[in-house]
Amino acid sequence: MRTWAVKGETPIVQFHFNWHQLSLIAGMHFTGLCFRLHEGTIAKEQVVEFLKALRAHFRRPLLILWDNSRPHRSNWVRDYVASTAGHLQLHFLPGYAPELNPVEFLWGWLKRHALANFCPDTFGDLQYTTRGKLKSAQRRSVIIASCWQQAALF
Repeated sequence: MRTWAVKGETPIVQFHFNWHQLSLIAGMHFTGLCFRLHEGTIAKEQVVEFLKALRAHFRRPLLILWDNSRPHRSNWVRDYVASTAGHLQLHFLPGYAPELNPVEFLWGWLKRHALANFCPDTFGDLQYTTRGKLKSAQRRSVIIASCWQQAALF
């Protein structure tokens, strides 16, 4: 087995699993992304808040493609989308098809590259670093383009 320890020394990895859950919600367009971090899980209220923020930011009709998670399918979200008079349209990806979702590839990049081997001491450190890495991804069109290319939707 291969490790990053100095040859002949036992690697010591310290994990601090004493923080709460950090959840992310994101929307990707062809040249960038918008995201929000939340403590705990994403619920229907956070989904509606995010849709409102997207609508205010882009100010044009939006087509939202997303997976079939429970908050996305809630009546609260459907009622909000209906109240937008067609400015938001929802389309759902097939079940169990993360390979079609470009945001899943963004999460993969974040976990396997941007935050690889990152071991924060506090929950605040995790939030701060995650936000910084995602802001970095916003400015790197190569990452956004590769997420779309891997999703192979078009």
